[in-house]
Amino acid sequence: MTGSILVVTEDEKLLDDLLRLCAAAGAEAEVAHGAPPDPGAWESAPLVLVGDDRAGPMSRAARVPARRAGVLLVGREQDDPDVWRRGLGIGAEHVVFLPDGEPWLTGRIADAAEGAGRQALTVGVLGGRGGAGASTLACALAVTAARAGHRTVLVDGDPLGGGLDILLGGERAEGLRWPAFADSRGRVGGAALEESLPSLHGLRVLSWDRGECAAVPPEAVRAVLGAARRRGGVVVVDLPRRLDDAAAEALVQLDLGLLVVPAELRAVAAAQRMASRVGLVLRDLRAVVRGRTGAGLDGGEIARLLGLRLAGELPVEHGLLAAVEDGRPPGADPRGPLARFCTEFWARALPEGGGTTSSGGRGSVTA
Repeated sequence: MTGSILVVTEDEKLLDDLLRLCAAAGAEAEVAHGAPPDPGAWESAPLVLVGDDRAGPMSRAARVPARRAGVLLVGREQDDPDVWRRGLGIGAEHVVFLPDGEPWLTGRIADAAEGAGRQALTVGVLGGRGGAGASTLACALAVTAARAGHRTVLVDGDPLGGGLDILLGGERAEGLRWPAFADSRGRVGGAALEESLPSLHGLRVLSWDRGECAAVPPEAVRAVLGAARRRGGVVVVDLPRRLDDAAAEALVQLDLGLLVVPAELRAVAAAQRMASRVGLVLRDLRAVVRGRTGAGLDGGEIARLLGLRLAGELPVEHGLLAAVEDGRPPGADPRGPLARFCTEFWARALPEGGGTTSSGGRGSVTA
């Protein structure tokens, strides 16, 4: 937790409501009486909630609090036109009315308590056909991001895929799996989610157990992915080829998608159907071409046939299966072609990567 939420109000009923919302969001609160509040508490709090009863006196006080981000004016009278003037007077970035605004305000409090900043770059990986290697690439992307020092969460979105924890060699690792979140609704705490998941190879992974649960509702997918994204860093989602409502919910939360297409004519035909379906939901879908066909089709040609941007060509990595069986996950060898591909991808895709390229070639990526 980054600090206590500062609550500034003399209205006892409003104070009770705001303390209740802070408790619901898992946030500590500090109550300031009088005007203006202590400058140290005002400047250091991750979020300041000013009751409408104190906004006027604060703006007229001889010592006006310094302007800062993260100040909200909380009121009840939506029909009072002067509330916006009072909000402007204290530099509020938002005016929220109770009780209608309680869900939004609870989430805003929880985000501040968690220190939420830039959301995670969220990348989905899916196969153009069965056995394309989407799960392998998803694991390698996560392993590579974690090795580079990014907070990383790998989400197994395919309930019929056998479990990414196995691919990472962590089927016995302690932590929660998807069935534990099947009843999740609304808002899930990002820090609590991260701490509850198995930690493997420097990343957190949400996978499936070996029980009978074969799906979770889309509401649970929305809540869990939202929590993972709020923590920042990188979220990688391994998506199923069967696009049900839960998978569609995951697609909505992606920043970009990677469609893995083996360089085979039949695979390209299958990938065309997948690309057309995914493109209805996901605006930014790119092709990753694995291997090269004997007919001479290269990655650029395949991407053109699919109507997608080329994210890169991924050479075959020999000995990958044996490495996984020995407990070394995809991407573990930083000198291997898979890890090099992922490293280049993150270098261009992440904000600190610095720039993009306009076309992809063998071993290259475009972001």
